[in-house]
Amino acid sequence: MQKKIVLAGGTGFIGRYLQKAYGDLGYETIIISRRKEHIQWSNAAAITKALENAAVLINLAGKSVDCRYTQKNKALIFSSREETTRKLGEALLRCKQPPPVWINSSTATIYRNAEDRPMTEAEGEIGSGFSVEVGKAWEKSFFSFSLPATRQVALRIAIVLGKEGGALVPYTRLARFGLGGPQGNGREMFSWIHIKDMFGIVRFVETHPLEGIFNASSPTPVQNKEFMHTLRSQVHMPIGLPLPVSLLKVGAFIIGTSTELLLKSRWVIPEKLLAAGFKFEFPEIKDALADLIQK
Repeated sequence: MQKKIVLAGGTGFIGRYLQKAYGDLGYETIIISRRKEHIQWSNAAAITKALENAAVLINLAGKSVDCRYTQKNKALIFSSREETTRKLGEALLRCKQPPPVWINSSTATIYRNAEDRPMTEAEGEIGSGFSVEVGKAWEKSFFSFSLPATRQVALRIAIVLGKEGGALVPYTRLARFGLGGPQGNGREMFSWIHIKDMFGIVRFVETHPLEGIFNASSPTPVQNKEFMHTLRSQVHMPIGLPLPVSLLKVGAFIIGTSTELLLKSRWVIPEKLLAAGFKFEFPEIKDALADLIQK
């Protein structure tokens, strides 16, 4: 019988990559989403059937935080994570042969703004603010389930860098147009992960007896100014005009997003993954960008 994975919220940038990568390994991928061609969130019976005998459940579902933080959007960001996680947990409890592991997305933004020291799973300090509350609620919903036959792993994911979407696309555009200078004070830590290593972590968790919370990020985060300098060198743009906070706020308002996504200092280290023996293919930002930037 062909192995299958169930990918909840698999229509975004990361989900599309995981679907292809698992397909290349010979897996069947079943997607749960709001789209008509997939299993609908309202169809509890179909969700349960899909989960029976699956190799792994991966949940990425949730409204993007890359939007203006209106009260309506805030409510949707919370509900889209809590409700989908609850529906998956309830479906797993109905399964006769549930998948042995449930991997749930979380966010590295759950940690406080950090320019003084790195945040690990054991020593990291939870921050405050809207995005932190989202992460806390998401993890609380996930770990509220007691599943005797299914391991539960929450991945606090840093900024994922890939060719087909995500943060690298607008960053590269800025660099090519000569606007790839430091953002804010430039000292904000930039925690990131190559999309190939993101998939590698998912596979590692699937095949190793891990449980609990893990930081999904490169072991070598860099300051914003170093990231932008490395990016400029990859696109062969010698000029990089800085973007001060005042200008970033105006730009964020125009494109309908929050400056928190750009200005928060995320200094996250994957201590538990490293201790478990995970090897990163792209631990350094220079190598990651050299692999990803379209020449």
